[in-house]
Amino acid sequence: MNIDNKTKEYLELLSNTYGNISAVTEEIINLQAIINLPKGTELFLSDIHGEYGSFSHILKNASGIIRSKIEDIFESSITEKERKTLATLIYYPEEKLEYIKKEVDDIDEWYRITLYRLIKVAREVSTKYTRSKVRKALPKGFDYIIDELLHSQGDYKDKERYYKQIINSIVELDRAEEFIVVLSDLIKRMAIDHLHIIGDIFDRGPSAKLVMEELIKFHSLDIQWGNHDILWMGAACGNEACIANVIRICSRYDNLDTLEDDYGINIRPLSTFAMQKYQDDECTDFMPRVYDYNKYIDTDKNVIAKIHKAITIIQFKLEGQMIKRHPEYKMSDRLLLDKIDYVNGKVKVNNKVYELNDTNFPTINRNDPYELSKEEAELIERLKNSFLNSPVLKEHISFLYLNGAMYNRFNSNLLFHGCVPMNEDGSFREVEMLGKTVKGKELFDYAETIARIAFAQRKNKTKSKEVEDIMWYLWCSANSPLFGKDKAATFERYFIDDKEPHKEIKDPYFKLVESKEICEKILKEFGIEDEDSHIINGHMPVKEKNGESPIRAEGKLLVIDGGFAKSYRSQTGRAGYTLTYNSHGLVLSANEPFDSKDEAIRNEIDIKYDIMVNENKVERKSVGDTDIGLRLKKEIENLKLLIEAYREGIIKEKK
Repeated sequence: MNIDNKTKEYLELLSNTYGNISAVTEEIINLQAIINLPKGTELFLSDIHGEYGSFSHILKNASGIIRSKIEDIFESSITEKERKTLATLIYYPEEKLEYIKKEVDDIDEWYRITLYRLIKVAREVSTKYTRSKVRKALPKGFDYIIDELLHSQGDYKDKERYYKQIINSIVELDRAEEFIVVLSDLIKRMAIDHLHIIGDIFDRGPSAKLVMEELIKFHSLDIQWGNHDILWMGAACGNEACIANVIRICSRYDNLDTLEDDYGINIRPLSTFAMQKYQDDECTDFMPRVYDYNKYIDTDKNVIAKIHKAITIIQFKLEGQMIKRHPEYKMSDRLLLDKIDYVNGKVKVNNKVYELNDTNFPTINRNDPYELSKEEAELIERLKNSFLNSPVLKEHISFLYLNGAMYNRFNSNLLFHGCVPMNEDGSFREVEMLGKTVKGKELFDYAETIARIAFAQRKNKTKSKEVEDIMWYLWCSANSPLFGKDKAATFERYFIDDKEPHKEIKDPYFKLVESKEICEKILKEFGIEDEDSHIINGHMPVKEKNGESPIRAEGKLLVIDGGFAKSYRSQTGRAGYTLTYNSHGLVLSANEPFDSKDEAIRNEIDIKYDIMVNENKVERKSVGDTDIGLRLKKEIENLKLLIEAYREGIIKEKK
């Protein structure tokens, strides 16, 4: 056996863990067994936009996986009604038990029957995992008994008697409800092996904080940043234009509670400023999009409208300052405050003059329209300090940085939120960023590096303003891989009724990726050339009602933004797509709107799943076919080298 010094050093380190041939052999047998287990299930979600109800429900039912397991096990043995009840019980065990206890006459017998059924489902969802991995997922205090229940098959009468006695003891000792809850949680835990979030956790919906808290608790996940995520990340880094955008969007979608109650951002100074400056302005076009009409009286909505307008004007000023500061951004077409004819109520956009629908601009200095007033400057400084010093926001954004990235390559699939900026001819567009010209994969990598530096220097007094400004650039630039449109026509949508200047032209990427060849070119750019590889994309809602399909380029591209946010549903006709990738292949499901948890529990209403694509393979995929499997195979090779080194005396065995 000839090995170099570097290999020998590595094997000696490995020998500290596996000190003799017996220990090495045992580990090889263990790893080879794991490699041959069925591949775990991956769940892909995109564009959650603060809609915690729908998001949480999909996690609880594992995008239909749990209901599918129940159908496989009990289709011919219990009724449809019983299967629906069992599914709802697994999703919401504590809440559903309260309803059931009021309806069932012999609750102890119901407990026994239900425990048997839950154990069958738990066995089924845990068959993909080693017994050791399942044990680690069991709650302390229940682990031994549940482990026994999962692995006591009842093949012999003595074993069957033992199994029944455990169930009877659980019921007699008044522990049935606790066991039902922990078994239900175990089933949900085992149903999803890994979670992928393809961007846009924040904005529009009311409960981004709850979504983040759920993600922080999840056992295994990765996140691809979306443009709305990068906006909040930029705000947490202290970028003033990002902060103004965050507040504007929260005002627009009636989510100031998210800022004030969830993240402790003090909006009161902004409210006072807005009421003073716009006291005689009805701010009609700035009324919040209220979904809960019982939440406010008209006075409250009027206050929010004034806040909305005040922060919008501040945003345009801050963005104008940044565009002037960075001519390399090539965003001068977004400088519109100096194109306003304040006397005649008109504005010039792309050399065409349009009527303004609102001419009340009490805070704009017509001689220097991008200058913040003294009050505005003090106000934005106070807001910035509030964002920088919010402990909850820091925790959530730190989690995004720790578990997130601009893209991910996972089990031969390429995951990213927006697009790869391209030219009309299908070439990757060159983008100048901080003096460096980048394109394709290099653009993603460089943008991610800058974003990480921006957060690392967030409270550094000597921090680079250029780095911080890139966060806003990534939010809304035509060259940002997170945005993918020629402009953000925010000013036009607020102040011009004519729809023509509202148009935002999509990056050529979105047409080009209808081609399988272009998708394969992109995959190759990111180092993926497997036949079964896919691009999994979010960002652009799939307008199914207009005939759009989430499956494109002969199945090479899967777009899973179907519109979680309520504001999108009129466009999409759906409430989001979910993608699962298990040992049998890829399954894309379309979700019907989720109205409330209480309705789902009481009426046992589930999100309906329509199979959109199912790539069943002849050979079922195993762990050995995954990224983890490749690492395990390499580990086995190294362990075999260690055995040789022991046998030839190159490395001495330990007792």
